[in-house]
Amino acid sequence: MLLELYLIILLPLAGFLINSFVGKSLSKNISGIIGSASILASFILSCVFFLGFINGNQQKIDINVFDWISFGYFNISFGLLLDQLSIIWLMVITGVGFLIHVYSVSYMHDDDNFSIFFSYLNLFIFFMLLLVLGNSLLVTFIGWEGVGLCSYLLIGFWYKNQDYNNAAKKAFIMNRIGDLGFLVAMFVLLYHFKTLNFGALQTAIATSTPNHGLMVWITVLLFIGAMGKSAQIPLYTWLPDAMAGPTPVSALIHAATMVTGGIYIIVRTHFMYELAPETLQFVAWVGAITALFAATIGVFQNDIKKVLAYSTVSQLGIIFTALGVAAFSSGVFHVVTHAFFKACLFLGAGSVIHALGGEQDIRKMGGLRKYMPLTFYTFLISSLAISGIFPFSGFFSKDEILGAVYEHNKVLWAVASLASLLTAFYMFRLVFLTFTGEFRGTDEQKHHLHESPALITFPLIVLALLAAAGGFMGLPEGLGFHHGLKAFLAPVFAGGKPEAGPVDTVASSTEIALMAFAFVVAVVAIVFAYWKYVTGKSQPAKEGEERGLVAVIYHKYYIDEIYNMLFVKPVMMLSELFYEVVDRTFVDGMVNRSGKFSLVLGNQIRRLQSGYIGFYLLAMVLSMAAIFLYAFIIK
Repeated sequence: MLLELYLIILLPLAGFLINSFVGKSLSKNISGIIGSASILASFILSCVFFLGFINGNQQKIDINVFDWISFGYFNISFGLLLDQLSIIWLMVITGVGFLIHVYSVSYMHDDDNFSIFFSYLNLFIFFMLLLVLGNSLLVTFIGWEGVGLCSYLLIGFWYKNQDYNNAAKKAFIMNRIGDLGFLVAMFVLLYHFKTLNFGALQTAIATSTPNHGLMVWITVLLFIGAMGKSAQIPLYTWLPDAMAGPTPVSALIHAATMVTGGIYIIVRTHFMYELAPETLQFVAWVGAITALFAATIGVFQNDIKKVLAYSTVSQLGIIFTALGVAAFSSGVFHVVTHAFFKACLFLGAGSVIHALGGEQDIRKMGGLRKYMPLTFYTFLISSLAISGIFPFSGFFSKDEILGAVYEHNKVLWAVASLASLLTAFYMFRLVFLTFTGEFRGTDEQKHHLHESPALITFPLIVLALLAAAGGFMGLPEGLGFHHGLKAFLAPVFAGGKPEAGPVDTVASSTEIALMAFAFVVAVVAIVFAYWKYVTGKSQPAKEGEERGLVAVIYHKYYIDEIYNMLFVKPVMMLSELFYEVVDRTFVDGMVNRSGKFSLVLGNQIRRLQSGYIGFYLLAMVLSMAAIFLYAFIIK
């Protein structure tokens, strides 16, 4: 089965190489088929491994492909690790990634750089697969940096727009800040435990008595990396701007790939976090605050993709809250369901944008339900799922997290519940303003309104079905059901501390009450949104007319402006200072003076080449006399 494991990674890489080198000479359809087929093949192979784990025929694979770095007593190999945790991520990455590739064939068909776009998508998938299949922190870090590079390339894909270039640079730089924490954590682990292999680290930590403070610092540093990759406060501002790229890119980043990397690394290193409860508490509070903070911003956004972007930040915060209370499988559960409904929501938004000729302002939409029924119903199903409405997937995964958080800390639960309430409100604000009422766009846009083609609607239908039914993989054990996903992941957490969760700690009656409360709160939020935007026909304020607290939240609490004032401008001023003093005055001054000196010296020496033979004879005689004088008298 090793060949199949290698192929899962190498097939997307092959798609990247083909589209990069010969894609321009291929038709767009062939280029799209190559890019999509490579991901489909990886998905099929992932399914084979997944079924093997389900049936008990597949064992964990932990292999060293080749020795990479060896010096002294350090020996770091390039290796792969396939277990129940990594296969879950493989299924999400390749499955949802394939649907996004199919969608992109139609969405990007008119783009001049079609084949390059698919090569970047394939490379993105390759690096994400490497991230989750690496058997050591260093191999994982290669994929970690690779997805950062690909996000830069894809967010700034339409590079002629300078705002998109700025968004790409912002994502790249903010992730480098987080990556510094990841790097330092690796150095500290290598110094103290002489390995970066996950299995060897777990054994070394379990058989030794590591300093408690050391484990706290290592886990905090790893979490700093996760904060950057998975957009948590204070390193979250790049993710809403990442929607500057083509919509399939937004779906890929927000649902299936990059932003789940930070969650993966914490779950993968859970054995370290279990020894650092202070760090877990820190993770939980950062997650909860991020969830609520981003949810409040989503309430007043008018760009259809920005609403979804802040929704992603908020949902990631809820997942980190789960990890912070050691409900690791609950966090993974919500990662999976979130991938389904968030990919569907972004692709649905892309379908709307495609039909409106690029318009993204929901204030200029409305009434699209009758023109785009498939887009509407799939978007509605996913909105119900993210809002936590029974029996859609988000109801099961989100409520499981809230149950675990409730038992751990009631204040944390209240913060996360408030974030969930706001989620239901702003998502249905988005649904009602986009799909109900009268169309508020131009007559030309109205004339061209139509349902998107099959290559766009097919992925929407599949994802909507998954968003509707995906929650049944994790039915509440406390109510007598079998929690399939938790049982599947149990071997990953075997040997560690018992995993927290509503099943282990919350009584059935309490669990039912919490689920009922969350459901009722979500319904109330949706009804309020209906009353406000459908019955009351309320409209968001026009640009520049926001007032008071609404204006502050609409402008995202001016966090970007604060960052610009505190960090960007001082760095730019320092850069200008170095340019003027060091570069222009010192470096350029030395180079320019050296050049001028050479010119002056050359001009003087050139005078010796006069062309007169008599002068040359005189110079020769004088030179010979000088040589004799030195040789026989001075020396």
